[in-house]
Amino acid sequence: MRFVLFCIGRMKSGADKDLFDRYMDRARKTGRGLGITEVALHEMPESRAQRPDDRKAEEARAILAALDGGARLVVLDENGKNLSSPAFSQKLESWKDEGVPEVVFAIGGADGHGQEVLARADLKLALGAMTWPHQIARILLAEQVYRAMTIQTGHPYHRV
Repeated sequence: MRFVLFCIGRMKSGADKDLFDRYMDRARKTGRGLGITEVALHEMPESRAQRPDDRKAEEARAILAALDGGARLVVLDENGKNLSSPAFSQKLESWKDEGVPEVVFAIGGADGHGQEVLARADLKLALGAMTWPHQIARILLAEQVYRAMTIQTGHPYHRV
C-alpha cells in the first residue's frame, strides 16, 4: 500500500517545510514495517483562473487525472468528518486489510475543492472546526499519518 499527499501549490523552504519533511520521513520509516511501501508528496500547480469556481474545477480535474483507479481518496474539507486519531488509524488499517493499493490525501487550493473531487471522495476529513493555512494543514496531515502508523505498531508516541 502507498500513501500519497496531493497538494495544490508548493511549500516554500523554511521551518514549516522542515517540520513537514520530518513527519514524512518518520512515516516512511515506520510504514515499512506495516507494509506501506511509499509515503509521497505530489504537489500540483495552483490554477490561474480568475473565478474561484473555475479555479476549483481546474484543480479538481488535475487531482482526478492523477488519481489511480483503485486508490481511496481522502479529501480534506472543512465540512468533513472529525475523526479521532485512533479512528483515523483504524480506517487506514481497514483499507490496508482490504488490499487497497493506494490512499491519496488531497489538500485543495485556497478556494477549497471542486465538486468533482468532493463527489469522488471516499472520505471527507476535517482537521477540526478551525480554518488552517495550507502549510499547517500539510504538517497536521503528515503528523496524523505518522501517528496512525504508530498506533498500529503499538508505539508509545500516541498516548491515550
